[in-house]
Amino acid sequence: MKVPVLMSQDSSSSAVAQPQTHRGAETSARASPQMLTQEKPASVVRARLRYQGLRAVIALVLREMSTTYGRNPGGYLWAFIQPLAMIAILTVAFSLLLRTPSLGTSFLLFYASGFLTMRMYQEVGQVVGTAISFNKALLAYPRVTYVDAIFARALLAVLTQTMVSVIVVAGIFVYDDVRGILNFTPILYTVAMAIVLGVGIGTFNCYMSVSFPVYKTVWGIVTRPLLLVSGIFYIYEDLPESAQNILWYNPLIHLTGMMRTGFYSYYQPDYVSPTYVMLVALVPFFFGVLLLRRFSKDILYK
Repeated sequence: MKVPVLMSQDSSSSAVAQPQTHRGAETSARASPQMLTQEKPASVVRARLRYQGLRAVIALVLREMSTTYGRNPGGYLWAFIQPLAMIAILTVAFSLLLRTPSLGTSFLLFYASGFLTMRMYQEVGQVVGTAISFNKALLAYPRVTYVDAIFARALLAVLTQTMVSVIVVAGIFVYDDVRGILNFTPILYTVAMAIVLGVGIGTFNCYMSVSFPVYKTVWGIVTRPLLLVSGIFYIYEDLPESAQNILWYNPLIHLTGMMRTGFYSYYQPDYVSPTYVMLVALVPFFFGVLLLRRFSKDILYK
């Protein structure tokens, strides 16, 4: 009689074991899709990372807009008032001394073609140079990187200065009744090079200004005379040869000369070297990215 009992126990144990294995199979079957979703293709992971990076950039741009222009009375009006005021001051001052500008007949257009070029470089370089110090609290989050901060600030500066430049130049054409045909190829080329120059030097300054606080003060002193040495209210050919040999190394005087070829078709400056401007832009950009990538985590705690 013990044999049937043993058989019943074996059969019962096997009967009990079978549902357990069946449940295990169901559980593994249900878990397999989750495991498959966790092991996603590399293309899906890259797309998700790009989407997260885009969201971070958009959020930083909106934050930059609210903090830079939203808190000041007038907001975006100051972006127009500042260049207009400077161009008007230059026009009034030099129109009393000179009968006509070095190129053309409109003082406003001549000074605007140089000043707006320099301002594009200055604004992009300034905001990129302060990207980490301005967003240091947000960079503590792992999804926000220094690349996002630099790109967001540079993008907003480029869009703002492009809008300001278009409106100011269009207003000058209407106000002074300027009759001329613009060559947009050198104009766009110069704007692009001014942006690259601003991003390149600004990226290097971004690391230096955080790591060495005195650097920001020194850089401000060194670059203060840019208005006088960048060909804003004169052309390179008007200078004596000794001054030309020195100022040639200023990349902005190359940019102002290139920009004016788009406004004055008869002006063909021989001294302009786009290769030199790009070299001045890319060398500090390379070292800036290298230093930020190496010490980006360390400078957040300074």
